[in-house]
Amino acid sequence: MAGSLSKASEKGGIRRWLPLLAILLAAAAFFAFGLQHYLSLDALRTNRDWLYGQVNDHLALVLAIYVLVYAGIVTLSLPGATILTLAGGCLFGLWLATGVTIFAATLGATLLYLAARTAFADLLRARAAPWLKRLSAGFQENAFSYLLFLRLTPAFPFFVVNLVPAFLGVRLRTFVLATFIGIIPGTFVYTSVGAGLKSLLDSDQPLSLGRVLTPQIVIALIGLALLSLLPVAWKAWRKSHRRSARGHSSKRVAK
Repeated sequence: MAGSLSKASEKGGIRRWLPLLAILLAAAAFFAFGLQHYLSLDALRTNRDWLYGQVNDHLALVLAIYVLVYAGIVTLSLPGATILTLAGGCLFGLWLATGVTIFAATLGATLLYLAARTAFADLLRARAAPWLKRLSAGFQENAFSYLLFLRLTPAFPFFVVNLVPAFLGVRLRTFVLATFIGIIPGTFVYTSVGAGLKSLLDSDQPLSLGRVLTPQIVIALIGLALLSLLPVAWKAWRKSHRRSARGHSSKRVAK
């Protein structure tokens, strides 16, 4: 009886790691076949006429492929999401590309979050130090605002923001909602830049992300991120105000 229970637990432990193992193998295959070379502005320029033709002739199919590729890139935490966002704006236009990209990015982020939570969550909670438990409790108390801040700030790598909530026990619903809302401004900005890329692609000017994504764009996104922390600051101020009010009332009673 005990032996069968131990075997069942071992199988459960192995299954827990299967999603993460599949992600690692897929990422290794991506680089082994050199697919990263296709995720560049130069590759977009080289293949732009063929891509325009496919969009005109098979829009629904191209959109489906775009969603699958984008979600896969995000799930595997591979470089290239920014290039894909710009390409989406160039190929599909501002509004369609923005909506499709937000959906694809949220889908990919959620898949990685679920894989990480399945593989690591129980292990981390069992061995978590007291400081990590306190951090988890504090993060969960204002999970939506913190996640919104992390999503809006371009300084934090996207894959890190997908993993941290899984480790800290953030609820799936909160993760999905904060991700969906938090990536809207950045996606809209990058897609709008991509929508204006056609003239640059048709020219002989050198292409680089530095030419496309200006400091003004980054500063604007950081400003939005700081605004997302206002609810957290408001909660902290209210708690401090209540404590001071209780302290004053207790002193009056003592007198």
